[in-house]
Amino acid sequence: MDQGRRPLLRGGICGGIFANAWKMATVSLKNVMKIYPHSGDEKKKKKKKGEAPEKKTNLQVTDRGVIAVQQFNLDIADQEFIVLVGPSGCGKSTTLRMVAGLEEISEGQLLIDGKVMNDVAPKDRDIAMVFQSYALYPHMTVAENIAFSLKLKKVPKDEIDRKVKEAAEILGITQYLDRKPKALSGGQRQRVAIGRAIVREPKVLLMDEPLSNLDAKLRNQMRAEIIKLRQRIHTTFIYVTHDQTEAMTLGDRIVIMRDGYIQQIGTPQDVFDNPANLFVAGFIGTPMMNFFDAKLEKDSNGYYVSVAGARMELPADKQEILKRKNTAAQDVTLGVRPDHVSLCDAKDAHALSATVDVTELMGATIHMHVNVAGKDAIIILPTMDLTGEQKNLSYGAKISVTFRGDVIHLFSKADEKSLL
Repeated sequence: MDQGRRPLLRGGICGGIFANAWKMATVSLKNVMKIYPHSGDEKKKKKKKGEAPEKKTNLQVTDRGVIAVQQFNLDIADQEFIVLVGPSGCGKSTTLRMVAGLEEISEGQLLIDGKVMNDVAPKDRDIAMVFQSYALYPHMTVAENIAFSLKLKKVPKDEIDRKVKEAAEILGITQYLDRKPKALSGGQRQRVAIGRAIVREPKVLLMDEPLSNLDAKLRNQMRAEIIKLRQRIHTTFIYVTHDQTEAMTLGDRIVIMRDGYIQQIGTPQDVFDNPANLFVAGFIGTPMMNFFDAKLEKDSNGYYVSVAGARMELPADKQEILKRKNTAAQDVTLGVRPDHVSLCDAKDAHALSATVDVTELMGATIHMHVNVAGKDAIIILPTMDLTGEQKNLSYGAKISVTFRGDVIHLFSKADEKSLL
């Protein structure tokens, strides 16, 4: 066993947990960029002086090539669980592959435990990766798949057997060790892939959308399994997903990406409560945040917001932020989450007129799809608070809705950044 590395488990099979002290595993990415060079007919004609870079599939195209990831800066603490999340094509998997060494870093530096890894071969980075496609060898048994990397490193057979059994117990796949992958379900195959990664005791465990091939119920189960796994092994996780529910439930911090850029880094709760811009506000949260055209106005008493004919007062903390920034009166995008909207009387001073499109009874709640001032919106209401008539509102019904000033978000029309 390597110097400085503790046994895979403490207390043997009965202990059932990984050792509490693996090698330290801090990861830093500094000004990292990934540029895919042009090839063949993808090369563009020379641009005129002063002409802006071309945009293609939301990524920047320059004379050097297509920039898939740019200005990526992130420091990951030892044993931290970081989730990279964003829509397809945002650069999250490319970033993960650069950490793994499967993609060359065009600019910037990758450091693991303070050592620059840009030119270090993947096999020498002391990392392990779990792929979306499982990547199991179909002709090998589960035990042989898990043991494969250890055999390549010529680890003694008795040590391999011990580590395989211990990993299988942690992942709940002991009874499948003699089976081939084709005899397993998707969730069981993913457990095997994770087992193959963790027996190596890597400094960093990378996971690239490992649950995307599973059905919804199995994804929920596997999310719980990964949370339990994280509590039992002590390593640094970097996890990629396009599913914001996975990001919110798994990550210590989440990194939200769009078009190759980081949009925001923070704890799941902080990102949910304080989105940095309109994209983050719309991406994080299910159902997504409602957005309305509004006006931020100012008088001798302070700031307030006018939306769809209603005037919304702002609480003291939001007033203070706007005053400190000396924010000018302006057109804004107002955001409010579906569960912060409620029904009200039409005579309410803060009432907004709405037309019902669809109502979805979800058991404890009802999701009401409405149109407010030409904008589609969703309201989530507790079923127990509604009358029978309110639960059965039909298409075209007229209602009044409202929300408090302390739950709204305001975004600039000019750059879509949060004003609060």
